[in-house]
Amino acid sequence: MRLTTKGRFAVTALLDMAVHAGERPVSLAEIAERQSISVAYLEQLFGKLRRAGLVVSVRGPGGGYRLARAPSEISAADIVNVVEESLDATQCGGSNSCHHDGAECMTHELWATLNQTLEGVLEDATLEKLVRQYEERQRLAASGIALVKIDPAAMRRGRKNSLARESHEK
Repeated sequence: MRLTTKGRFAVTALLDMAVHAGERPVSLAEIAERQSISVAYLEQLFGKLRRAGLVVSVRGPGGGYRLARAPSEISAADIVNVVEESLDATQCGGSNSCHHDGAECMTHELWATLNQTLEGVLEDATLEKLVRQYEERQRLAASGIALVKIDPAAMRRGRKNSLARESHEK
């Protein structure tokens, strides 16, 4: 399972649209410039997003794209499921037959649970919620408050190093 740039860029682009939604459509060139994503890549993604009914295109001068539904009605899961092949972490694609003999693998429940958790997080993350989070971070940054980013990998490394020191000291 991998969340690729397709999924990340599609969510980012639609969040950009939600943040900059106004009286006029948002052009792919504007999104590309603000988010450092190539217009050609956005065109590929937006073809899929339009066919799925998440965005509508507006032709002509001043044209671009609009969200097809309210930001509260579009989740990150909706977006990712349109542009990604599959986010399934199980070896069997969820069919419970991981092995050639049709048996479930020993870690099937682990990967199935990861799938459910990821899907739940993405379902819960509506564009409306993501806009609020973004605006709050912008407001805090403007007032001089720096947000601390937590790096889970660094935390795990730090915990392993701490445990190793403790066992060495004993």
